[in-house]
Amino acid sequence: MRRPYVIGLTGNIACGKSLVLRELAALGAETIDADQVARDVMAPGSSVLEAITETFGPDVLRPDGTLDRRALGAIVFRDPEALRRLEAITHPVIVAEIRRRVEESNRRVVVIDAIKLFESSLASDCDEVWVVTCRPEQQLARLIARDALSEEEALARIRAQPPQEEKIARADRVIDNSGSMEVTRQQVQALWREVLAKTDGTDCPMLAGSSRPSYTANASHVGESKEDIQDEEADTDVNACGGTGTAR
Repeated sequence: MRRPYVIGLTGNIACGKSLVLRELAALGAETIDADQVARDVMAPGSSVLEAITETFGPDVLRPDGTLDRRALGAIVFRDPEALRRLEAITHPVIVAEIRRRVEESNRRVVVIDAIKLFESSLASDCDEVWVVTCRPEQQLARLIARDALSEEEALARIRAQPPQEEKIARADRVIDNSGSMEVTRQQVQALWREVLAKTDGTDCPMLAGSSRPSYTANASHVGESKEDIQDEEADTDVNACGGTGTAR
């Protein structure tokens, strides 16, 4: 079976990765959301959740036995050693599961959406890496509005991540989400055409004919629609690839 062409998608917290990921899915890519993979491997009854509970105590569990991601995030956001312990538990399992899903895909193009794409070594699995970015003041405003955080809480999450410039320096493609959703969407479409040309992707939907959500340009656009805000809620809690919102 032919190996899929793999795009790695990353970017810092509240920069708009979910918007880009949804557009890529609508255009025909198979998308693997590392945060959802993290949720899957940390499900009740899993060895990963058992190890997390043993390490951080029962207070990181909700009454129904699921992981309280926000409670765990509150522990690891301000304690680098606690974050390292968490990553040592979750990282290998999440990466292995992502690689399994890529290997089993029958799509021509697969997108791995991971905030810790570079830190997790998943970037080495990708044919190219896309980084989503925006202006710092937009990032802060989006995060405060999205998760109802104080400015201090939002800044703590942003500062816990490597600077956006570090990801941009390692990117093959950069998507600037500082403008309207429509402008971002147009950037994604242009890059998708290039991917189709590289992969001779005649079996993927035509851009003009594929059905997708209708994103409208908005003068007050701060990066995400209400749907984006919901999609990326986990960015401020425990996140993918063994990390937390400290890395997305």
